[in-house]
Amino acid sequence: MEAAEKAVKDLLEANFISEAKYTTWLSNVVLVKKSNGKWRMCVDYTDLNRACPKDAYPLPCIDRLVDNSSGFKLLSFLDAYSGYNQIPMVVADRTKTAFITESGNYYYNVMPFGLKNAGATYQRMMNKVFRVEIGDMLEVYMDDMIVKSHEEVDHTVHLQKVFEQARKVNMRFNPEKCTFGIRAGKFLGFYLTERGIEANPDKCRAFTEFPTPNDKKSIQTLNGMLTALSRFVAKSAQHALPLFKLLRKESAFEWTEECEQALQHLKKALSEPPVLSRPDVGEVLYLYLAVAFEAVSASLIRETLEGQKSVYFTSKALQGPELRYQQIEKVALALVTAARRLRYYFLAHTIVVRTDQPIKSLLVRPDMAGRMLKWSLDLSEFDIRYESRKALKAQVLADFVAEMTCSPSSTDGANKWTIFVDGASNATGEGAGIILENEEGILIEVSLELSFPTSNNQAEYEAFLAGLRLAEDVGAKEIKIYTDSQLVASQVLGEYQAKNDNLSEYLALVKERITKFDSAEIQHVPREHNKRADILSKLASTKRKNGNKSVIQEILSHPSIQKPTRVLDINAIGDANCWMTPVYNYLAHGILPNDEKEAATVKRRACSYTLLDDKLYRRGFSIPVLKCADEATADYILREIHEGINSQHLGGRSLARKALRARYYWPTMQQDAKEHVKKCDKCQRHGDMHLAPPHELKSLSSPWPFTWWGMDILGPFTRGNLQCKYLIVGVDYFNKWVEAEPLPEITSFRILRFFKRDILCHFGIPQAVVTDNGTQFTDKTFRGFLTKINTKHHFTSVEHPQTNGQAEAANRVILRELRRRLGDAKKQWVEELPHVLWAYRTTPHSTTGETPFRLAYGTEAVIPVEIGESSRRTEAPLDEEMNDEAMREELDLVEEIRTAASLKEASLKQLVAARHDTKVIKRDFEVGSLVLRRNAKDSHEGKSLCPTRTTQETSSIVVVPKPNTQLAMGCSGRGTGTYTCQDPHLSGKTTLDA
Repeated sequence: MEAAEKAVKDLLEANFISEAKYTTWLSNVVLVKKSNGKWRMCVDYTDLNRACPKDAYPLPCIDRLVDNSSGFKLLSFLDAYSGYNQIPMVVADRTKTAFITESGNYYYNVMPFGLKNAGATYQRMMNKVFRVEIGDMLEVYMDDMIVKSHEEVDHTVHLQKVFEQARKVNMRFNPEKCTFGIRAGKFLGFYLTERGIEANPDKCRAFTEFPTPNDKKSIQTLNGMLTALSRFVAKSAQHALPLFKLLRKESAFEWTEECEQALQHLKKALSEPPVLSRPDVGEVLYLYLAVAFEAVSASLIRETLEGQKSVYFTSKALQGPELRYQQIEKVALALVTAARRLRYYFLAHTIVVRTDQPIKSLLVRPDMAGRMLKWSLDLSEFDIRYESRKALKAQVLADFVAEMTCSPSSTDGANKWTIFVDGASNATGEGAGIILENEEGILIEVSLELSFPTSNNQAEYEAFLAGLRLAEDVGAKEIKIYTDSQLVASQVLGEYQAKNDNLSEYLALVKERITKFDSAEIQHVPREHNKRADILSKLASTKRKNGNKSVIQEILSHPSIQKPTRVLDINAIGDANCWMTPVYNYLAHGILPNDEKEAATVKRRACSYTLLDDKLYRRGFSIPVLKCADEATADYILREIHEGINSQHLGGRSLARKALRARYYWPTMQQDAKEHVKKCDKCQRHGDMHLAPPHELKSLSSPWPFTWWGMDILGPFTRGNLQCKYLIVGVDYFNKWVEAEPLPEITSFRILRFFKRDILCHFGIPQAVVTDNGTQFTDKTFRGFLTKINTKHHFTSVEHPQTNGQAEAANRVILRELRRRLGDAKKQWVEELPHVLWAYRTTPHSTTGETPFRLAYGTEAVIPVEIGESSRRTEAPLDEEMNDEAMREELDLVEEIRTAASLKEASLKQLVAARHDTKVIKRDFEVGSLVLRRNAKDSHEGKSLCPTRTTQETSSIVVVPKPNTQLAMGCSGRGTGTYTCQDPHLSGKTTLDA
């Protein structure tokens, strides 16, 4: 504890900590011995870290930093003095870092070690301080800094720039740990020299001098040391397999001769580890793959004028189902493992995979499924090319490939393939099994699902053709095909005639395929000699997806003899304006545009494409490969899917997805599909009506009481007193005051009389009136009077009552209360109307929080319940003078009440508008847009096959006075009024409510 007390004393003198008296968090102290023999006092912040959110600031890629720091003449290594402690803590958070010691409780004034986000915070600070120098002359990984220079004369200048930046933020360095102007040094666990990247000598020495393990714990220590050095050891997992097996739970520890040999081999490899090279920007890198029964490995190299140089070694021990993979799948797994481990290199460089295994043909097959499909998608984002393996010049690389379990490459053996095929058709489905094997021992097993109905003989032919296609893909020249179908074998050999039309087409296709090989031998074998292919065919016919993980699974979507209804000239790429031309030219001929930016774009895009039979395909995510289509072909595909035989008039998004599922692709397919649907006349006339609002909600509001009125007509009702059957309603937009009058008939004269008597004479001249397009409101008498008194007249859109929403809301309340009050006495509605209006005026409104009566007159009205059961207002003796004074005071304060009500209403309307606007699908018109008007009468006729839009007249937009409203005119030139944009598509003919 003396070390802890001394550390506390030093921290107090440096003002890094302060004494804590009242703490919410309190942690314990832990002492850690440093490499120089001194003790470092740390604090266990486990509980505090568990309660803190994670700072997701990214740390630099170690491989990138190491590569960027190697190959320089002079290096300087800098170490910040107590780097974390140079960042101050926020005052409010300091007490959370409190810790307990024998001498008392203390908290940190600066950022301590042990906090979860300390590393991310420090890296963020370093990136901000040295943002200009990083990548050029400096590399930083948290508190590890290295200054690098290609030329010795530049190193002093580089150091000066770094120190100047550090001085600006008062950063201090530890002179005991800084080294300047050296030619090699340790950085992030590696030894950097001008030659390249070398293994850390101390780590290599620790491994080579490690004694023979005597328990599992020592094996774990040994494996941890090997993991840190695995970049320098070829096939490390393969050589360490005996050591890995000792760690299995079910196995007892027993050090065998095999384990000793494995350990000595690894010690020998690390006694003279290779010097790894740093690739240049944009340089092409080469990948060699090695496969063993229980491990897969890869070696990344670069080729220079001086020869081949290693960049990175990767290795993986196979476990569980991976051990049962076919050899060709293990080769693909080695590639996928290398791509995942070396993602940094695969993204930044073109990778050329040198292998004699036919993995390219398997990874890019259009009918791929299962595990190989997933791997194909994982690799599709990288620029990977394939070529045959060449002679290796570097000794370490030669040793890497020489240890492969398969025999040396032989051209003759690789070109001779034996094929076993079998087809199956039963009640559960159809499938085919194919097995390919060459003289080098390469085995490919494929379970092919047929997603279309076939007879058993057709399934046998599909299996035969699939075997021929696979043999062609792997580059076979000489083939021997074995099938247990006597019919297929005899027809192909010419012993039987094919009288069935379908079988004749299959036979012709088989003979055409066979001519592509130098020699082909077909032989019938009994079923018991073809069991493996038979099992694969039955596996596919049961339609158990991914049921067997040890075979390659594929799907054939249509019969091989099926002819397309139209010959699609899909890769007519000669046109310079075709979107496929640049990508095709690059993949097929290596030709790039002259412009550097365009060339970089083409190279980046080309990673997602491949060539099959000299045709351009795009690598997909849902489907392995998609056939690319030009503009003319894309138009045909959309028309055939949308309007052809057995087609369906789909919407734009569904149409694009169906084209995608049919394995076609072009960059603008979703937009083209939407445009195609918008131009389809049948879709426009018979499509569903859009219910989503086309525009954001615009609320009407009144600045002051009785300045904006909404008017509407209700009825007809059952004839009541004075033969009244209609009701004219007026509502004020500010305080929701309602006026209403029963009418025997609705004429412009009666409407005008109601307006003058009940609105104008009671509340003054309004600023504006909102009504619908009824003839009573559009009559020149009513409109003329409004013009005379300088009152604006606003009309709602046709069939769009929401525009006058305030009047509609009042109508609903009046109707509901009348129904509840009347019951069966429908004729008494005229007598009950005043009571309904009084109740409405004296009830607080949900939008304002006040009654219309108080907002109008400044005080609350006395309601009948206060008479039946007296209240304080009715109990108190009436003093007219005091009452008048109180009323005047209420009127003085009414402005404040009205302002508060207005603010509350505006706030509520904002919430309603926000909820409404989440459902908006914008649909706008321009002058000249063709539209179809919906006839409201036709929509209620109940004729299920009638069009939802009128087919009698197409109108054109002639005026767009404001958003969401248009003036449409018929083709005959007859103006049809103002309409709301209720159901338009984005362009072309569309619908307006009429």
